[in-house]
Amino acid sequence: MKKKNTPPAGGLRGKQSTVSRREFLNNSFKTALGTSIALGFPSIVPASVFGKNAPSNRINIGAIGTGRISRIHDMPGVWQYDYAQITAVCDLDSNRAEDGKKLVNEYYTKREGKPFDGVKVYTDYRELLQNKDIDAVLISTPDHTHAMIGVVAARAGKHTYMQKPASLTIGEGRIISDVVQKSGVKFQIGSQQRSSEQFRYAAELVRNGRIGDLKTVYVGLPGDPPGGDKTKMPVPPALNYDMWLASTPEVYYTEDRVHPQVGYGRPGWLRCEQFGAGMITGWGAHHIDSAHWGMGMERSGPVEIWSNKAEFAVEGLWDVHGIFTTEALYANGVKMVVSNELPNGIKFEGTKGWIFVSRGDYQVTSSDPGGGTTQAKKIDASDPKILTSVIGEKEFHFEISKEHHGNWLEAIRDNKNPIAPVEEAHRACSACLLHHIAMKLKRKIYWNPAKEEFKNDKEATAMLSRPQREPYSVKA
Repeated sequence: MKKKNTPPAGGLRGKQSTVSRREFLNNSFKTALGTSIALGFPSIVPASVFGKNAPSNRINIGAIGTGRISRIHDMPGVWQYDYAQITAVCDLDSNRAEDGKKLVNEYYTKREGKPFDGVKVYTDYRELLQNKDIDAVLISTPDHTHAMIGVVAARAGKHTYMQKPASLTIGEGRIISDVVQKSGVKFQIGSQQRSSEQFRYAAELVRNGRIGDLKTVYVGLPGDPPGGDKTKMPVPPALNYDMWLASTPEVYYTEDRVHPQVGYGRPGWLRCEQFGAGMITGWGAHHIDSAHWGMGMERSGPVEIWSNKAEFAVEGLWDVHGIFTTEALYANGVKMVVSNELPNGIKFEGTKGWIFVSRGDYQVTSSDPGGGTTQAKKIDASDPKILTSVIGEKEFHFEISKEHHGNWLEAIRDNKNPIAPVEEAHRACSACLLHHIAMKLKRKIYWNPAKEEFKNDKEATAMLSRPQREPYSVKA
């Protein structure tokens, strides 16, 4: 039984589109594809059919947010493909925006062997989204702005690759999922583990019963140390700090609250609850998403969640959770344990054995928690025979994605669903946020994943959303 991949209605630019250069691109590609099949040629059309860099054959991309993750992951993730081109960059820090332009221009200059200066610079994402020549966007901004920008991008008809987590609150997540699905644009969340062979294979082995009946899933995450300089500082002239704060409350500027003014080291906002939930969403959005794959819970969530341990910093600027252990029960009886005292990765434990999967020798930056190299195996099992098991043609298989950004671009080009769609992104993020709520309340909470509501719990219900500062609210 294969997971179906049925394209939604709306075409390449969604329901709001009119005839455009993007539609001409798609129609031209389909015409050439159909001709090749009719003549008995392979269905893969070489770039020479259109010309390698023919403008009508490109997906024009705007990069919103040009900081660390954009520079080392998202922009390189798309510029490696000949049929996609970054034509615009945007950052609320004008220095970073100019750096982004320089980075992209230098890459294309080197690749093409001649000077390139074709990147437009923006400091307001709303202006970039009004550019009708841009087909798709990368959203590589702080967590608290993901849903806000994602909603506007979908309403503008722009295909979207967005860094995880999907939202800051479950309420925001529901809004972005609904808006994106209604728009028909191709949305990919940056859960790149779905495009890693070992995570897909581990989930398939579990789904096909190689460890018997699944009983418990252990999710190990990194941790974040407290700290941060609270000293009030003048806002840098290049930074639109009011827009950077977006829907969150006005607070004074200090560099450790935002991002480094020199270089692209790990930003302080990752460790401030005002802008995110910490590692429970930072890495949890990856690992809980992968756990849901193996559990068959991609579009659901837990029904009971509780906290056994949760430490929060009481001094310093950075106030996300520290050491913690939370647990959750799913309707199918499977229990999940999440902790940063477990090995970084996911362990599926069943009645006939276990499977552990991780990123293996994954090199992280020196400023990340556990910086250096993770020594865990990419995939391991209680019995080596489990890992050599052949999954039959009629057994459960996920679609195969060889590279996450490329999978998104293929979805745009070929009008198909990407490997990490918005509703499943929302569900993985929701599970993370439920564990975070349990940490804060220090008691068991009861959740209805179908209705997305708590059972008789006003205190927990109040944490499904946050007050939002206008004009930056997701609804606005």
